[in-house]
Amino acid sequence: MTDKTPRCSIVIRAYNEEKHIGRLLSGIMQQTEPNREIILVDSGSTDATVSIASQYPVRVVSIRPEEFTFGRSLNIGIEAARGEFIVIASAHIYPVYPDWLEKMLAPFANPQVALSYGKQRGAATTQYSEHQFFRQWFPDVSNSIQPHPFCNNANAAIRRELWQQYPYDETLTGLEDLAWAKWAMQQGHRIVYVPEAEIIHVHHESPHQVYNRFRREAMAFKHIFPDETFNLWDFVRLYVSNVVNDLWHATREGVLFANLYNVLWFRLMQFWGTFRGYHQSGTVTAQLRQVFYYPPGLAAKPDSARDVKPIDYGGEKDVRKREQVGD
Repeated sequence: MTDKTPRCSIVIRAYNEEKHIGRLLSGIMQQTEPNREIILVDSGSTDATVSIASQYPVRVVSIRPEEFTFGRSLNIGIEAARGEFIVIASAHIYPVYPDWLEKMLAPFANPQVALSYGKQRGAATTQYSEHQFFRQWFPDVSNSIQPHPFCNNANAAIRRELWQQYPYDETLTGLEDLAWAKWAMQQGHRIVYVPEAEIIHVHHESPHQVYNRFRREAMAFKHIFPDETFNLWDFVRLYVSNVVNDLWHATREGVLFANLYNVLWFRLMQFWGTFRGYHQSGTVTAQLRQVFYYPPGLAAKPDSARDVKPIDYGGEKDVRKREQVGD
């Protein structure tokens, strides 16, 4: 980091992330984009999160746990930021390549671009089904004129001047990123997907945690798109189709028996949580349904490789090999 105004401010939301925050910060320090600052928004961690972060050039902003919402924590972090662009990262992700920031910021050369977001892949602890929808939501092919507002604030960037016009909604139970992207598109701005800006997203959730995640996201989605619905037939049809799809891929990859149980419970919690988050009938937008729920299909291919050496995090197994075998 330098003393001059940074090109970008990296805002990280964290609560008890001592297992992951050091690896993320180490990856940031190895980036080819030097003109940056790092802001950690800590919502009352009781572990060593802040202590570990203090070993890096990080500015810590603290909020009380009872004040936390996803939108509020981001607004507080961005308010403290100085960069022209805001890069948003979850505390339990880490960049795969040293040009992660460079690739994430490249689309902003076009003044119409309001938001960019990058590729996500799972870690060794990620459930097999989550590996599958990471492949669906975040493909290898870039999209510079995205026709829908899907994005994800685990790995994204926005123009700070646009945030000043429209801060994140602090009332939502999740999907504050989707709501902001929807507004940006309504103003005539573009959303760009950048697969080269790749991160590993570490999840190790219990069935109850998975259920709660999808339930609160469905509640937020219903608030953003009040005419949407997810009925009992949707639950049954999408649960069955996604389970069949996951098991087919697991069989093809030779990991069926190791993943049979977790596929069944993960998809059940995903779609039951989604169903419980809706409660009302209405018209379903096919395009958004395709983005959020449908399986990638039986012809899904493994990830393509880049001609860039990944960051060395200290002898860990290659993340692509872990992801492909579904560890």
